[in-house]
Amino acid sequence: MASLANRQIAFVGGGTMAEAFIRGLLGKGLASPGQVVVGEPLAPRRDYLARELSIRTTADNAAAARDAEIVVLAVKPQAAAAALAPLQGALREGVLVISIMAGVRLGALQTMLGVPAIVRVMPNTPAQVGEGICAWTKTPAVSDEQAALARAILSSLGEEVLLSDEDQVDMATALSGSGPAYVFLFIEALIDAGVQMGLARPIAEKLALQTVHGSARYAQQSALHLAVLRNMVTSPGGTTAEGLYALERGGLRATLVEAVLAAYRQARRLGGNETA
Repeated sequence: MASLANRQIAFVGGGTMAEAFIRGLLGKGLASPGQVVVGEPLAPRRDYLARELSIRTTADNAAAARDAEIVVLAVKPQAAAAALAPLQGALREGVLVISIMAGVRLGALQTMLGVPAIVRVMPNTPAQVGEGICAWTKTPAVSDEQAALARAILSSLGEEVLLSDEDQVDMATALSGSGPAYVFLFIEALIDAGVQMGLARPIAEKLALQTVHGSARYAQQSALHLAVLRNMVTSPGGTTAEGLYALERGGLRATLVEAVLAAYRQARRLGGNETA
């Protein structure tokens, strides 16, 4: 992994995901507080970040990014034009820009910023506890060294995977970006089922959360196909077989696939790649 030591890292936007990045970088010893500066318009948020993380903050995005070797764009897509306008002509030569703005494509970022080396990332919310997955892609101008730096930064949030082209970022948005919401809904349904049967909600919640968490960890560590793992739990004529039959009869698999495809189509629309 490339070293981030002594490299100045600027964040444009100091929201929840920026905070997750910074906490990950500091917590894993990948960077020190003195290397990080955040450009954030809201004074209470600046004060919070400075107090909690001992980093520098400013209301001036250009001042935050001017001397940085790595600039992370962490503002909402609808605020991109206003937030990035001060950066035009203010970034140092050879800067690496990492954008986590959903739907804002690499070409648009190059035009807005006037710099060639840009990485576009789709993180997800488990990154806030260091268990996220970042799907990312890059412009041809990103050097091998810069790509290694991007990997180092993204590793602060959990896992990362490099995609071969930008269209796949929209696919990752629908699968892993929106995926936590699908999982949360599934867990909610498990808990509600437990309550419906007569379990106290705190007990049902503990059972459901640990079941999903443990199943995911087991699947990650096992060399077996998911279908094999599922079959291992399913005894002929047993309770699991009956439950799975009800899920298939209700169309869970097809509905989930359609949900991901619907999210993908919306990601394409939001990115200006497909009409609504």
